[in-house]
Amino acid sequence: MITPRQNQPVPDLSASNPVLVHATRGDLVENRHRGAIVVCDPRGRIVWSRGDIGAAVYPRSAIKALQALPLLETGAADHYALGAAEIALACSSHNAEPRHTDLIDAWLERLGLGQDALECGAHAPLHEPTARAMLLAGQDPGRLHNNCSGKHAGMLTTARCLGENTRGYSEREHPAQQRWFDALGTMGGVDMRRLPWSYDGCGIPVIAMPLTAIATAFARFAAPDDLGATRIDAIERITTAIAANPFMVAGSGRLCTDLMLVTGRRVLVKTGADGVFTATVPGRGLGLALKIDDGNREAAEIALLGALHQLEILRDADLEALAAHVRLPILNTRGILTGYRLAADF
Repeated sequence: MITPRQNQPVPDLSASNPVLVHATRGDLVENRHRGAIVVCDPRGRIVWSRGDIGAAVYPRSAIKALQALPLLETGAADHYALGAAEIALACSSHNAEPRHTDLIDAWLERLGLGQDALECGAHAPLHEPTARAMLLAGQDPGRLHNNCSGKHAGMLTTARCLGENTRGYSEREHPAQQRWFDALGTMGGVDMRRLPWSYDGCGIPVIAMPLTAIATAFARFAAPDDLGATRIDAIERITTAIAANPFMVAGSGRLCTDLMLVTGRRVLVKTGADGVFTATVPGRGLGLALKIDDGNREAAEIALLGALHQLEILRDADLEALAAHVRLPILNTRGILTGYRLAADF
């Protein structure tokens, strides 16, 4: 059985974090979701913040665009003629709708590999209609349906291109992991190998980082002018791919996709498990990172929209277009409206 390094520090979240999101029942606030948010510029200077932004958090899937940098920088994407849709999938937590899984399947075939080469586990599609259709057809989900299979395909691609052993590519010491450690460490200004770590839900290492480091990394992603030609080119290609293919980053009904359909390159966002979100604002050279203490996904989405609106990154018209994500109705088992989940004043 694989176990993470023992006796490592456990990320600590401050009880003093402000309430970012309310959940109401009737006229009363029933639940309060606390968290922390920070916005940084490329030099790591704090532009705006709420809560304990120095606490270490696991960024989970919210850093996939940074993890995809080696796919471009090694030349692997060009070697296998990956298009913008595949690059967006490498940055995704996808729904496993057919458009996602068909493209990853074809991508793996181009590598001469099958889905068994993916070292993420199988789970049902996040897209309920797709999961229901598979169940009715008697089809079991495979590794392609894991929401992280695009990221794993990207890591397999770099290993394949560089002649490395593809078996075990998800292990901490494999070059496929070490490459993104280096990329993220440089972007965020931290030594990734000295930070607490464990395993993510999809099986690769996950490193605990201060929110400020995560936000700084995305600010540098937003304004990469001093990072060298190779990295600038990789960031431009990833940014273009994500903005042009928001469906591939998430899928039907998902905030990441819907927000980027509204904003295009103006705001790029990415969710992570357990209440994490990041945003890149290329036009203003800003990066944002947030964590909801209790890990609630919907609260993280609402807090993100609230922060982006307060910072005037999202306009009133943007929020109107995203109304389905701004004020979420809470229904009981009979379908009766009992309250809402909505942003607090922060």
